[in-house]
Amino acid sequence: MSRLTIFYPLGALSSEGLPAHSNGGKKPVPIGFIALLVLVGACAASEATIPPPRSVVIYSGARLRVEHERMLEVSQWVNEEQTNIVEDPSFLVVSEPGVGDVYPWNDLRIEADTVWVRTPMGMQDPQLVYQIYGHLHLMVTMGRQVEWLPEAPDATGFALERAILSRAADAWILGRTVYGTSPYGPLDELAYTHEAGLLEPFIFTARPDEFATTRTEWARANPGEMERYRDWFLDTFSREPPGLRPS
Repeated sequence: MSRLTIFYPLGALSSEGLPAHSNGGKKPVPIGFIALLVLVGACAASEATIPPPRSVVIYSGARLRVEHERMLEVSQWVNEEQTNIVEDPSFLVVSEPGVGDVYPWNDLRIEADTVWVRTPMGMQDPQLVYQIYGHLHLMVTMGRQVEWLPEAPDATGFALERAILSRAADAWILGRTVYGTSPYGPLDELAYTHEAGLLEPFIFTARPDEFATTRTEWARANPGEMERYRDWFLDTFSREPPGLRPS
């Protein structure tokens, strides 16, 4: 019987709330979304196993339902990314605490072999999703896009961002449906818009100063979709989408 040791990625916040580095070492952890990756091995072969996903319902009554097979696939690549973030010495992922609603792209910055990601202060469960988002962007800049984004090996600009956010959404959906992670507004919004097929207007609305050409082309090809998205968001979350809220 093979045995897996689950490691806590050191990019999570320290008890003092200070930034901590992701792959300066390893330590076991028994709790939280980080501990979602459980492998049960056999002498002849190893097979990844996860609990069956459950339906998630938020206060508006909107539900998330996903297939077990899909979450098995997500669990596999999330495990691979977590291991790479912790163990690969060629780069560094640094988490910094942020207050209020923190979206994965907020304050992301990359310098050489290091990426800094802003993570919600005092919350354990979302940490890995933000690190995955930063890790994928760093892998692109380091020439490892084919390795880590095989579904979008040549994507740039908006197509690249959509592919990375799609992976972040899937990672959070895995946590919410399989491991019962606590709700977190910005990631729940990302997950629900992804599942509703509304990731494009979500990105365009939340980030109005980016992807201008792609946004214009998309709006021309999809008349009325921005209004439909806003109505759907208000109905689902009882507040305006990010990008349309009062500052």
